[in-house]
Amino acid sequence: MATVHPAQLGLFFDDYVVGDTYQHPFGRTISEADSTWFTLLTCNTNQNHFNAHLAQSNPITGGRVIINSGLTVALVLGLSVIDMSQNAVANLGWTDIKLTHPAYVGDTIYAESICIDMRESASRPTMGIITMRTRGLNQDGDEIVSWTRSVMIPKKEAGIGQDYFPQAKTGPLEMPGA
Repeated sequence: MATVHPAQLGLFFDDYVVGDTYQHPFGRTISEADSTWFTLLTCNTNQNHFNAHLAQSNPITGGRVIINSGLTVALVLGLSVIDMSQNAVANLGWTDIKLTHPAYVGDTIYAESICIDMRESASRPTMGIITMRTRGLNQDGDEIVSWTRSVMIPKKEAGIGQDYFPQAKTGPLEMPGA
């Protein structure tokens, strides 16, 4: 009989190793709609995010409309979730957020994280705390943002995020003709 690979995303506390780097698998190209929607959603009225004429006078951006930094942070965070916090039960904090290079419409953003610390939770024995350093890169390899983040992650023994896929009432899938 063939192996069934159960539905499971992300890692558990037991899977991390301090010093391991995770190059998150997805990249995301920022569209003009992404930038405009996020800027409108967050009520950010800085015209450098939506007024191309005014942005031409900005010496930092080379006269280009710059992506809202909140979008940059949110996107890099989202890209890191699959490896670093897919199974997290709580975000515990962010520190040292640095915006080091502008992002523009048309840039493709990638993210990578390194596990810099891990410890068992003192108050929750089936949980651990992972601390990571995450950075976002554009398609040219420029670091656009970085931070340190801590999350609470269950250990495998907790059972959280596991065995959630329903049992088919008709039984397992079978090979045709078997």
